[in-house]
Amino acid sequence: MFDARFDKMADVIVNYSIEVRPGQTVYVWSTSFEAQPLLLALYKEILKAGGNAFLRADVPGAAEVFYQYATGAQLDFVSPVDQISVEKFDAYIRISADANTRRLANANPDAVVRQQMAQRPILNKRMELSAEGKYNWCVTRFPTNAHAMDADMSLAEYTEFVFGACLLNDPDPVASWRAKGVEQQRYVDFLNGKRQLHVEGANVDLTMSIVDRVFMNSQGKRNFPDGEIYTGPVEDSVNGWIRYSYPAIYNGREVSGVQLWFENGRVVKATADKNEAFLNKVLDTDAGARTLGEFAIGTNYGIAKFSRDILFDEKIGGTIHLAVGSGYPDTGAKNKSAIHWDMIAGMQDGQISADGVTFYKGGQFTI
Repeated sequence: MFDARFDKMADVIVNYSIEVRPGQTVYVWSTSFEAQPLLLALYKEILKAGGNAFLRADVPGAAEVFYQYATGAQLDFVSPVDQISVEKFDAYIRISADANTRRLANANPDAVVRQQMAQRPILNKRMELSAEGKYNWCVTRFPTNAHAMDADMSLAEYTEFVFGACLLNDPDPVASWRAKGVEQQRYVDFLNGKRQLHVEGANVDLTMSIVDRVFMNSQGKRNFPDGEIYTGPVEDSVNGWIRYSYPAIYNGREVSGVQLWFENGRVVKATADKNEAFLNKVLDTDAGARTLGEFAIGTNYGIAKFSRDILFDEKIGGTIHLAVGSGYPDTGAKNKSAIHWDMIAGMQDGQISADGVTFYKGGQFTI
C-alpha cells in the first residue's frame, strides 16, 4: 500500500520526533513486512539526515511458534540483538503492523509473563537512558487489515483515521504538533509543583500524591500519534477505586469491565466481567505490577473513536488512563516492572482537582 503521506510521516518522525543527527544510529523495528512503505521512507529520511539505520521486520507466526514450543531457559533467553538495540544505538523506532492482533490470545500466560520478565532489563534501560536525554525513541502504527478490523473500519477508513490522528493531513504537521505542545504546556505548568490530585466521578474516586513528580508534555515525540500529559504518582500514595470504561487489551487478550481498588499504592482487588483470571495473572507478574506507574489525561480530541489500539485510545480527548507497572523515570516515577498496562476511563461525567482546585471537568480542561 503506497500513499505519499507515508513519506510525510517518516519525515516528521525522523526530523521532529527523534531528531536524527549526522552519525547517529537508529534501530527501526516493524512487527511485519506489511510496513515496507513506511520502513523504506524512514530509511530514506534517516540517510538524508546523516544517520545510519538497521531495519528489522518480524516474520508473521514466529511469536506463536515461540510460545508453543519454548520451555525453561528458552523463555528466559534475551536476544543479544535486543540488548544491542538499547546499548549501542542512539534511537529506536518501532512500527506495529500486525497481520493478526490476537495472535497470542491463546498463548500460555505463564510463558508470556516469564519472557516479559526476561525482557524487563531492556525496557528499564530504555526508559532510564531516555530520561537522561541519551536515547530517543518513537512508537507508531502502519495501517493493516488486522488493525482496521479491530477498529471496525475498512482498511481505507482506518488509513485515514491514522493519518488524521497523526495530523498528517495538516499543511505543516510539525507546526501543528508544536502548537499542541504549547497548549498542553499551560496544563503542565499549572500541575507541576502541586501536591495532591483527586479524580472523581460516576466510575472513579481516586486520590494520589504528585509531590516532587513532573507532568510531561506529549506532543508527537515518543508516540505518533500523540496527545496527552502524564506523570508517575508517588508509589505508595494511590487510594480509591476506578471502573474502566473501555476494554483493557494486553497481548491480544481483551479484558472488559475492569475494576481496580487501590490501598497505599497497591492494587488490592481486581475484578473484570471478562478474563478476570488473566487480569490477575498479569498483575502478579512481579513485585511492581500492582503499583500505579502512570496517571495521564488524553488531549487528542481528533481521535473520536475507540479503536482497540492503546496507542490511539489512550490519547482520546476526554479520557484518563492509568498504567499499572513500570513508570517513566523522567516523571520522577520509581516503580519498575516487566509490564506497563494502560487502562482507559471516560471523564465526561467526572472532574479532577489539584490541591483542591478543579482544573478539569466533563472531559475538558477548565483553566
